[in-house]
Amino acid sequence: MADAEDVRRLALALPHTVEIQSDGFDFRVADKGFVWSYPERRPGRPRVIRRDIAVLFVGDEAEKQALLLGEPEVFFTTSGYEGLPLVLLRLVAVDVERLSELVTDAWRMRAPDALHADLDGVGAAER
Repeated sequence: MADAEDVRRLALALPHTVEIQSDGFDFRVADKGFVWSYPERRPGRPRVIRRDIAVLFVGDEAEKQALLLGEPEVFFTTSGYEGLPLVLLRLVAVDVERLSELVTDAWRMRAPDALHADLDGVGAAER
């Protein structure tokens, strides 16, 4: 089972990652978000930052649909994310190894190609 501290540790181990001030977690590379806390919105209520749910960049609609259909206990979406290459990830539903793969893949999709070589120097133990 993974948690917000695992997200933080894994994201910050990736090169050129910046953490944005947040009530939860929010990580970017080259000014592009790749994983952050889910800002849950309910009508008539203030927004709640969910540290147990991560918003994860997945690249495209095909990948998003594959994750949603293949693992509905792990990934879900809401109407606010329709048409966006983002999924919501229940952190308690993944182990740290899987979370590492997901966060690293999201980083790769958002980082400019010129930064990808820097990832080669990051060992699995750091991720």
